[in-house]
Amino acid sequence: MPAFPASPAMARALDEARAAAARGEVPVGAVVSAGDGHILAAAGNRTLELSDPTAHAEILAIRAACAALGSARLPGTTLHVTLEPCPMCAAAIAAARIAVLVYGASDPKSGGIEQGPRVFAHPQVHHVPEVVSGIGEAEATLLLKDFFRRLRQPEQGSSH
Repeated sequence: MPAFPASPAMARALDEARAAAARGEVPVGAVVSAGDGHILAAAGNRTLELSDPTAHAEILAIRAACAALGSARLPGTTLHVTLEPCPMCAAAIAAARIAVLVYGASDPKSGGIEQGPRVFAHPQVHHVPEVVSGIGEAEATLLLKDFFRRLRQPEQGSSH
């Protein structure tokens, strides 16, 4: 697949991912934008901070966009996310009727779009967005690799 330049929305999602990493969260960021490109909501992972396993960047951004529009549905919107959404987030994307999903890095371990259960391929799904992958992939992948590499490094100066 050819590399596409990151859009302003994906650049913002990457900023949200960096902020999540700075908080000690897995560096994933998400942005919901209107059809004209106006950003409605942006968020990064906050599962640890909020003690909430559903506080993924996508869920938080979808909740904030719905609140901003006063609607449980987000037709005509685009969700940019730095990592392939998990099955939970894929179900929320379908429920919100998001028109386009753009994501950066694939997630072979926990992805739910092109990896794993492929939520949008199930006949029970009520809505299937257009899916574009690989946007901002290199930077999103680097953020994730650096984050997990730092987690695995033993603390300097600690005795065993």
